[in-house]
Amino acid sequence: MTTPLVEMKDICIAFGGVHAVDHVSVDLYPGEVVGLLGHNGAGKSTLIKILSGAYRQDSGEILIDGKPATIHSPRDARSYNIETIYQTLALADNLDAASNLFLGRELTTPLGFVDDDRMEAETRKIMGRLNPNFKKFHAPVKALSGGQRQSVAIARAVYFNARILIMDEPTAALGVHETQMVAELIEELKKQGLGIFLISHDIHDVFKLCDRIAVMKNGQLVGTAKTTDVTDDDVLGMIILGKCPPGATPGPGALTDEVLAD
Repeated sequence: MTTPLVEMKDICIAFGGVHAVDHVSVDLYPGEVVGLLGHNGAGKSTLIKILSGAYRQDSGEILIDGKPATIHSPRDARSYNIETIYQTLALADNLDAASNLFLGRELTTPLGFVDDDRMEAETRKIMGRLNPNFKKFHAPVKALSGGQRQSVAIARAVYFNARILIMDEPTAALGVHETQMVAELIEELKKQGLGIFLISHDIHDVFKLCDRIAVMKNGQLVGTAKTTDVTDDDVLGMIILGKCPPGATPGPGALTDEVLAD
């Protein structure tokens, strides 16, 4: 086995005495997509915000490429090539793809002016790798479809050397065609060796996009499994009941058969 890109070991964080994440351990390998599932309040978003630098864990350890990592801010996360694509995408609607890709990190000429031509050329190059069908380089992103907007957000992360990508509900509110576009983008990122944590409520998407799943409930890890080793019903049982099926590896939050029988 290769060394994991990310290991989150025994992570804990509490807010006002409530254990939002309670001794959770997950890992992620190069070229892999791990889906994080659970009801609202299960702790999956909080766990990922610790990796992205939005929160600082109370205890536990994060390893990147097998080495301890100190992540206390989003800037720290970016220094480890961790990029986050939030559900809102954080795009400037009135700007085109190139301006969004380099927003806050604009390329400049030797005289210090913004180099629009070079930014467009670089945007065309990265889009050629990720989404060759993308053609609307001069349109404001508000005129783009949901799938095209996702392309811009993903291109921005990849251009700045992301190796670990966090995607929050990447197919929410997308149609069938656009969801397929995002699936193809994710497949391309996997081929390039990126590791992706994907937060989703859509079990069908998870089975289509993810190699493994990790299910959380009440701040604890119910279990992990390869998507090929479990069924939709198995995963629903993990999410709703906290029951870990035979094809999954149980976590501290898994209920035993005795408890479920009661």
